[in-house]
Amino acid sequence: MPLDVNAPIWMRGPGHATSAFAIESAMDELAHEIGVDPIELRQRNEPDNDQSTGLPFSTRRLRECYTVGAREFGWNRRNPAPGATRDGDWLIGTGMATAVYDTVRLAARAHVRLDANGTALVQSATSDMGPGTYTSMTQVAADALGLTMSTVEFQLGDSIMPPTPPHGGSMTMASVGSAVQDGCDKVRQQAIAMAVNDVRSPLHGVNPDDIIVRRGRLELSNDPTRAETYQQLLVRNNRSHLEVIGTYAPPEEARWSMSAYGAVFAEVAVDRNLGLVRVRRMLGVYDAGRIISPKLADSQALGGMVGGIGTALLEHTVTDHRDGRIANANLADYLVPVNADVPGLQAIYLDGEDREADPIGVKGLGEVVMVGVAPAIANAVFHATGRRIRELPITAEALL
Repeated sequence: MPLDVNAPIWMRGPGHATSAFAIESAMDELAHEIGVDPIELRQRNEPDNDQSTGLPFSTRRLRECYTVGAREFGWNRRNPAPGATRDGDWLIGTGMATAVYDTVRLAARAHVRLDANGTALVQSATSDMGPGTYTSMTQVAADALGLTMSTVEFQLGDSIMPPTPPHGGSMTMASVGSAVQDGCDKVRQQAIAMAVNDVRSPLHGVNPDDIIVRRGRLELSNDPTRAETYQQLLVRNNRSHLEVIGTYAPPEEARWSMSAYGAVFAEVAVDRNLGLVRVRRMLGVYDAGRIISPKLADSQALGGMVGGIGTALLEHTVTDHRDGRIANANLADYLVPVNADVPGLQAIYLDGEDREADPIGVKGLGEVVMVGVAPAIANAVFHATGRRIRELPITAEALL
């Protein structure tokens, strides 16, 4: 009988993670059927521009992701024949898949105040659900103002603060980070202009472009002895603070195709008698533009891989078709990865930035690290067993 229930929808990595399982599994199947290495097949078909829009890519370094990933993962040691590699009763397989996620940016604002005691306060009504927004925004502000992180405070999460887009879709760093950068740049430039125009300043009359700020100290780039601190400058000019509202808005008309990219590699072991699948190791190599905080980025990537293991092997919502209720609506019956399911995980980020995307050169990170994980595991399961799985999660029943 008809039931009033939600329609199926994507699971993480909005749309991209779901479609990647179908597309990247098909690419692997095609490579097997025509006898071409899966990486070679993708390399041969790399486009020169975005064929869906005709726009040029801002940056697209997938070839480098494939090359670095293959080298670090040891892809050249792979026997391409399915089922050919064994470890006792375990069938060993390796697989890979491509990851892609749009670079999304929306208008954002940030309030920046530099106080006469040499500290700064930055405020924006964004959120931090766990990726480290507090830390990364503090890093952007400290870098732009020439301060140490300990002298910068970033506040968020209150609607009275300058507005920002929702915290999701990998847009926060590009959007809010660009507004923070703009505000801090303007405050720094205000301070430099004040020093240049102040006859009492050691920097009076110099070219503003020749002044740099390090650890709260304005100095002439080619003569560090001509310098003063923010505190000295503001106190002498009877200013309690400098403040601005930083803004960012992406161009209305798209001139570039912008995405973050990655190549994901997985090694699995499948028990030939029981059909159990165990992920042994995973590697992701990403073209995600400028990485503001390597530690936070690493945490994001490893978290995405763990989520992908759940998608590929464990997570499954069971609906009771008599009444539409979820039969396993608890953490005892809805399986998610635990420590024993998570092997050696590694993420590598290509060094670079995308200045076409936004002023700070980032591309977005939280979603792309989830995309491609499930198909890489599924392709590794095929390589181990010779059996192509077309539904997730991959269960022992499907392999026996």
